[in-house]
Amino acid sequence: MKIYTEIRLENFEAWSGGADTLRTLTHEQCGQLESIIEELYPDGLSATELNDLLWFEDDTIAEWLGFSDWEALERYNNGEEEEEGA
Repeated sequence: MKIYTEIRLENFEAWSGGADTLRTLTHEQCGQLESIIEELYPDGLSATELNDLLWFEDDTIAEWLGFSDWEALERYNNGEEEEEGA
């Protein structure tokens, strides 16, 4: 049985690499990503699909948020360089 529920991305209980991704994002970035995901996946995602997206598509997520790659996003969030886009 599948049960879909509406939840804020910042409240999603991700696991493994998906949890690492959410911990890296700022509150603002999480909100931006939530809007992007809602637009790209209007029918929603299962918890596993969302976690896999967070875990394995970190460079794509960074690009959606205006960075060249995940490492650039991490450097920006650590105060090591200025935001590249968005």
